[in-house]
Amino acid sequence: MKHKGLILVVIIALCLVAWFFIKPGGKKYDEIASVGKPAPAFELKDTNGNLWNLSDLKGKVIFLNFWATWCTTCKAEMPHKEVLYQKMQGRPLQMLGILFRDNPANLSEYYKRQPVSIPTLISPKNEMAKLYGITGVPETFIIDKDGIVREKIVGPAEWDSPESIKIIEKYL
Repeated sequence: MKHKGLILVVIIALCLVAWFFIKPGGKKYDEIASVGKPAPAFELKDTNGNLWNLSDLKGKVIFLNFWATWCTTCKAEMPHKEVLYQKMQGRPLQMLGILFRDNPANLSEYYKRQPVSIPTLISPKNEMAKLYGITGVPETFIIDKDGIVREKIVGPAEWDSPESIKIIEKYL
């Protein structure tokens, strides 16, 4: 029994290691959005309280953009998204923004400085960012009419440029 102290230290160390790597109650994400695979389903409310469900958008191309009011590149990208939104009216394209690591209360002040016509969805606890594997913002996913992720664009884009419009139009 002279090794009782050493055994106790080893048991405590093993418990700590297990606790750090196997957190009980933690949500596991078996599928993270990837090009060529079905987009993770969602059902979220926008800032006006409207409910958006991915399955209700079948038959439309989805432009899903993760952004934040504090993100400087998102601010630079927003006018380009707004022009794209206006250009695509009447086309089978649904543009949606998802607020990332931001307080929805910041939106009203942001909207005063920058018009935003694209519905902004609120994801409690950033669950959508986890499902889509977001590492930062802006990140954009183009989802085809059948719900398959076709493009993942990391970083800002000039969405009203001919090149960007061409990316979207090939799925319309």
